[in-house]
Amino acid sequence: MLRIQRALPEGYAGADPDDLARRIAAAKARLGDQLLVLGHHYQRDEVMRFADARGDSFGLSRIAAERRDARYVVFCGVHFMAESADILTGPDQQVLLPDLNAGCSMADMADLDAVEEAWEALAAVTDVERIVPVTYMNSSAALKAFVGRHGGAVCTSSNARAVLSWALGDPVAGVAGRGDKVLFFPDQHLGRNTGHQLGYEAADMAVWDPRRAQGNLEDAEIKAASLLLWRGHCSVHQRFRPEHVRDFRLAHPEGRVLVHPECAHEVVELADEVGSTDRIIQATAAAPPGAVLGIATEIHLVKRLGDEHPDKTVVSLDPLVCPCSTMFRIDAAHLCWVLESLLDGVVVNRITVDEETAAWARLALERMLAIT
Repeated sequence: MLRIQRALPEGYAGADPDDLARRIAAAKARLGDQLLVLGHHYQRDEVMRFADARGDSFGLSRIAAERRDARYVVFCGVHFMAESADILTGPDQQVLLPDLNAGCSMADMADLDAVEEAWEALAAVTDVERIVPVTYMNSSAALKAFVGRHGGAVCTSSNARAVLSWALGDPVAGVAGRGDKVLFFPDQHLGRNTGHQLGYEAADMAVWDPRRAQGNLEDAEIKAASLLLWRGHCSVHQRFRPEHVRDFRLAHPEGRVLVHPECAHEVVELADEVGSTDRIIQATAAAPPGAVLGIATEIHLVKRLGDEHPDKTVVSLDPLVCPCSTMFRIDAAHLCWVLESLLDGVVVNRITVDEETAAWARLALERMLAIT
């Protein structure tokens, strides 16, 4: 997705970090309760220190929706997160993204045109009325609206199992599903790991490649699959490999491995615990003093967890430590520019979702909340 962020005005790029911090604090004080700054867990510390709330993407959007007194919501995250906040907040609230280039490579791996083409291709092979589309929260508002229109739901890494159970049913509990198949996008790894949790085997899953005709699948493969997994991934979490887990265990035989479900299945199989960002934070806090934790997630969060728990050893499983390069674009200079622009009466980088798209996307989010 093309996003154009204009160059910062003079006085921001290259400014002294202490001066930027002073100016941000002063702007926040002047804006008062009409301002809400949200910080995703993967943000830089120079930005997170000014966040009024920390959390994952959907949790922060819900906080914004609850803070009706906040006229301006500055979302220090990425584009799809700001869209979700705009969908859930009121008409008198404005959502701003400090840097328009802060996107999500995973979210960009599935766009509306490609998903609609896939849907048409599937309709030529099987009954799409029996396919339930499920999109991960890490997707555009347009894709959330697509699943809303087609009877599907959004999911997060925390509730993916509940949403897929709703879609496909639970044979053990004798609960019927909404359909026979799920088209899951954009992250194949979360879909695969959740499918295995529900008892599905590799043979029950097929990867849909949007760059190839009919997803690079034969008719029989499409008809046999219960889970059609979009060929997409998180550039950070896909870096973690089984050898990282093995090296950690050699160095720390008593250590525990915590991984995010966006990691590849062969990594997840070797972990002691698998969970969302919030679950990793909770598990780290609950670990006893002296614990050694190897964590497979974004490095800014891993380092912050180590700083917040000095009585424990917290390390990244990836020795080359890879930050989320797109979220890394949000820095103190951009945050300062957005806030000082508001003081001048100028709203910059506002993120808006058109009413029709927002209505269908909201329906998909409401289905998710009803399920969980």
